[in-house]
Amino acid sequence: MGKPLPEAGRWEDPIVAEVRKAREKLFAAAGYDLDEFCRQLTEQQRREGRDTVTRPPRMQKRGRAKAVPEPNKSRHRTRGKHARR
Repeated sequence: MGKPLPEAGRWEDPIVAEVRKAREKLFAAAGYDLDEFCRQLTEQQRREGRDTVTRPPRMQKRGRAKAVPEPNKSRHRTRGKHARR
């Protein structure tokens, strides 16, 4: 199952430790800059021929965001088999 609890009562999962180590390495390569990190990941996706994911309009930087339609504020159904009569 897992390692016994150390004296401090903390158990370290080897898979989580490996993921954290990989994350640290990737962020260090990007200079701990999230925008640069995302740019590097997008570039890697393109090099590997993968579909790239772009930010939705709300997540784009200021000044470039497109208008997002306002959601329907009604909480009641007006049609369908569960509609009130």
